[in-house]
Amino acid sequence: METTLFWIGCGLGVYAYFLRRFIKRPQWAGRKGAVTLLHTLFWTAGGAMVGFVISASVDLSGPSPAWPIRGAIVGFIGALIHCLRTKSGTKMFSELLMIDLEWAETSFSAFILAAVIMYAVIQAFKIPSGSMENTLLIGDHLFVNKFEYGIRIPLTEKRVLKWHDVRRRDVVVFEAPPPATVSAEEREHNVKKDFIKRAIGLPGDLIEVKDKHVYVNGQVQDEPYAIFRDPNVYPSAHIAKSSDEFQRLWETGNLAIYRREEIGDNFGPIRVPPHCYFVMGDNRDGSFDSRFWGPVPDRLLKGKAWIVYWPPSRIKVIR
Repeated sequence: METTLFWIGCGLGVYAYFLRRFIKRPQWAGRKGAVTLLHTLFWTAGGAMVGFVISASVDLSGPSPAWPIRGAIVGFIGALIHCLRTKSGTKMFSELLMIDLEWAETSFSAFILAAVIMYAVIQAFKIPSGSMENTLLIGDHLFVNKFEYGIRIPLTEKRVLKWHDVRRRDVVVFEAPPPATVSAEEREHNVKKDFIKRAIGLPGDLIEVKDKHVYVNGQVQDEPYAIFRDPNVYPSAHIAKSSDEFQRLWETGNLAIYRREEIGDNFGPIRVPPHCYFVMGDNRDGSFDSRFWGPVPDRLLKGKAWIVYWPPSRIKVIR
């Protein structure tokens, strides 16, 4: 999301620069056709951006084209009516473009600032599935603390200004590793999704699940947040001939093809690789997590789930 906002902001900056140069040339700014084209393009794009923001806020599965298309249509019609009502003349057309320029420059600053805040400080997130029930429910809106684990320097795997490392039981938000994407089509088009799970294993930990009970370094974990909707306990499928082979299959995401009944209730043991985490949903029988698609590299970590702010009846600090 923050990357999208950044590039939208850059586009607005380029458009504002072009528009300012255009206005300075009376022979161009006085042409009704050119002014109408620029004005309608700007407000059509603006309507689409507003629709994108609305879609990102209300669509649980992520932004969809429906709202941006509606916004673009409204923006186009509104801009066209505005142009038709504007009297001919270089001065009138220049004033029309000056309004667009002011909006473009203001929006440029706003989008860049929003992108920086979302990248480094705080980001809104909504729960699209039931994998974290009952801690987090479908439709919950929450804030993600982006600086607690450090701010990642763009195009690198380094983090700066880190408060502390991920702690066991932290609820974390991260970009889903490629094996965690649901469909082959999403993987083919490099679709990126954000997931939210609970950190169960830290780098170097030995993780094993026996009859639905999680063991970390040989110690059974007390997990009051975990729920189990299926009363049945399924034995592990015979997947690998050795623990080394199972570790390799797990690290490469090749266990994602198996059903929960085959590896969800009895899993491992595996060793969490360096700079990686083992995550699970609190709704253990309804979570597609690290048991299946492997470890979460630190470079994909986005932040710590902080506060549920909507709906009002569920406002709380996430633990």
